[in-house]
Amino acid sequence: MENVTDRTSNPFDMRPPCERFVPGYGDANADFHVIGDHPGVHGGLDTGVPFTNDAGHRLQRALADAGLLDSVGDCPDTGSTFFSYIHLCDPSDDDPQQSAYDDLERFFDAELRAIAAHVLLPVGERATAHVLETYTAQAWKVEVDMEALHATEIRGSGFLVYPIRDPSEWDETHRDRLVTALTSLQSTDFRREADLGRFGPDGESYLVR
Repeated sequence: MENVTDRTSNPFDMRPPCERFVPGYGDANADFHVIGDHPGVHGGLDTGVPFTNDAGHRLQRALADAGLLDSVGDCPDTGSTFFSYIHLCDPSDDDPQQSAYDDLERFFDAELRAIAAHVLLPVGERATAHVLETYTAQAWKVEVDMEALHATEIRGSGFLVYPIRDPSEWDETHRDRLVTALTSLQSTDFRREADLGRFGPDGESYLVR
């Protein structure tokens, strides 16, 4: 299924229970979904776009070098990539309570399933732990060690997962490892779609994962 919308910011009109929030941003039919923690960690309260603080821009530049973004900045051209947070509201402090994450999880989950990207890119320990627990069967056997997991492939339930260490903690090797991994991934059949021999109303082949 393809989402039909020309909206880059908040394409599904999410309305969380808070006055200030940073909605998802990017291609509603993205192949890659970059998932962060909350705006207090990865920015966006001033721009309305996730990953627009210093660490976020560092991540954007690496993603652009890997071919996932067409431009970087406060309003990046995301190509076939989507950005969002597991906690999209302005946090009342630097470390929201778990109950706040639990309350906002339904918005993130609805958006993730609507986007249905092939590759999930959780950024930082909390986002990675959430993705592993919720969207893979690997959480019980994968230790959330971001240095070890950074830019490595984990098979999810219909997704590929590539955890990313928080860019505020990077040295030059983390950028290079991420660019190399994502460049290599795109040279493979990462979509893993099968042709059922059926056709849609426009005559195009019907592909499934």
